[in-house]
Amino acid sequence: MTESLMSFSNLSQAVGASLFAGEGKQVTRGEGFSSVAIDSRAVRPGALFVALRGSALDGHNFVEAAFEAGASAAMVAASAMQNPDLALAKLAKKWDRVLIAVEETLKALQNAAGAYLKQFSNLVRIGITGSSGKTTTKEIAAAIIGQEKSVVMNKGNLNSETGLPLSVFDVRAHHQIGIFEAGMNRPGEIAELAAVLDPSLALITNIGSAHIGILGSRKAIAEEKKKIFSRFTGVGENTALIPESDDYRDFLAEGVNGRVVFYGPSSLNSLGGIRDMGLHGTEIIWEGEGARFSLPGKFNLANALAAAALALEMRVSGASIRRGLESVKPLFGRGEILYGRTTVIRDCYNANPESAEEALEFCDSLEWPGRKIYIMGSMLELGDSSEKAHADIGRRLLSCKAGAVFLFGEETQAAAEILKKEGRDLLFLYTKDRDELSAAVDGCVKSGDLVLLKGSRGCELETLTGMLLGGKDVS
Repeated sequence: MTESLMSFSNLSQAVGASLFAGEGKQVTRGEGFSSVAIDSRAVRPGALFVALRGSALDGHNFVEAAFEAGASAAMVAASAMQNPDLALAKLAKKWDRVLIAVEETLKALQNAAGAYLKQFSNLVRIGITGSSGKTTTKEIAAAIIGQEKSVVMNKGNLNSETGLPLSVFDVRAHHQIGIFEAGMNRPGEIAELAAVLDPSLALITNIGSAHIGILGSRKAIAEEKKKIFSRFTGVGENTALIPESDDYRDFLAEGVNGRVVFYGPSSLNSLGGIRDMGLHGTEIIWEGEGARFSLPGKFNLANALAAAALALEMRVSGASIRRGLESVKPLFGRGEILYGRTTVIRDCYNANPESAEEALEFCDSLEWPGRKIYIMGSMLELGDSSEKAHADIGRRLLSCKAGAVFLFGEETQAAAEILKKEGRDLLFLYTKDRDELSAAVDGCVKSGDLVLLKGSRGCELETLTGMLLGGKDVS
């Protein structure tokens, strides 16, 4: 039998809930749940199903499906208990399950996760946020620190208001270090996630313009990201790690109730040098010895140095830092180098003005015997700044070293207008039609070309990968 993570009685105290059991069922003192799910399709036997209300779906409509899949309990809104169409009390009776009624299920999920974490007083909790590089920095840090210590982290990019709390329930007694990234899709979200995690160390990767359409300015983004330090008390080892060269470094450091550590090439005394190896990554000299870090580009190097700074705070040895750096492999859509008929740089998991500029700078810098082809998708979630940002990319493309440029997505029209107006002798196509894009690219590329795929996740540029590589299905 799977061990219970938390008893229902402790859970109800943590989230201020009322317990309802099926008729004739007695909730025993130690009875509880062994996993947590917000999707009834992900429920395992013994799980706690949390019924969340979204813009499109209401989780309360899936309580019976969760019970049928083996959930031992469902956390529901108290208001939903009064809805005769849902008949939640009858479902609890029918399936002999427990209902945990709370005022608001999302907040209760977050409170439950925070209470669960408090059971692990020896766990060092690390929070990572920033405009870009969060997931990659987390993965590198886990690879390095995991050389010496037992590490738990978010799976993939489960860093949202629901993803981070769900990830927290992966912590077990043997874990020594918890590394969790915190993302945001609305104001106030970072503070909520900091309250769940209550980190003793927190790192900001950078302040860029990702989500500027939500917050309105980089200053507002910096204010939001800084809230990852909001739980610091000034007692113990509270440490804020801040990039040394970021425009907002002083603002981020101001008023932090704990130690402030600036990190970067100038601040890491163990860093002895860097050798750019192009598509093959970077050689990082650490404490006098080289380590080949396979993720290419300055942006990935910045993520590696952020992770190394965290490792130093965890007193990880230089040898382990080098081993960890050498063990890192690219994540899907984040600077992958794929080989086939063409060589593809697949960097299309996300995009913002800074990361797009970095991708273009990197590709332009590469010595390449054949042609370079840049396929640029829309940068999404930029709000009122979208038109200007895409026009800026158009101006940047005027001086790029590509033989052909393909612009995909409605937002890239601003870039297309710049290229058309300037009249540079550059082959380019602007389209909003995926089939037109695919046919045009297929008719253009030749064996030996270097192809950049850069755009926001919603553009799904990865669907071009197989065709670019010559039929290989690697997407």
